Amino acid sequence: VQLVESGGGLVQAGGSLRLSCAASGSAFSINAMGWYRQAPGKQRELVAAITSRGWSTSYADSVKGRFTISRDNRKNTVYLQMNSLKSEDTAVYFCNTAARPFGGGDDFLSWGQGTQVTVSS
Repeated sequence: VQLVESGGGLVQAGGSLRLSCAASGSAFSINAMGWYRQAPGKQRELVAAITSRGWSTSYADSVKGRFTISRDNRKNTVYLQMNSLKSEDTAVYFCNTAARPFGGGDDFLSWGQGTQVTVSS
């Protein structure tokens, strides 16, 4: 499975962006998926996750109430709607499997290139 993230850009604080992650291969629909981010000098962190059929979601405290994860298994795509963006949201955003919030383990697919999100204050 290949993962291709898109939708990042430069936005002012308080603005919104919608990220997309397109996956190739039939394995997409059986995996819980998530969005991760990595800021300069920091470790990669999971910010949002969604179960394979989209029935449950999980969010990091730092993005709760501002970010919404969703997926369309017919299109092999997972989305991240980001509202009320803050400067601390600036990072490269990646998608990958994310079973840990739902009791599973890490079994990552190959990481994509990510998409840069820059929030200016």
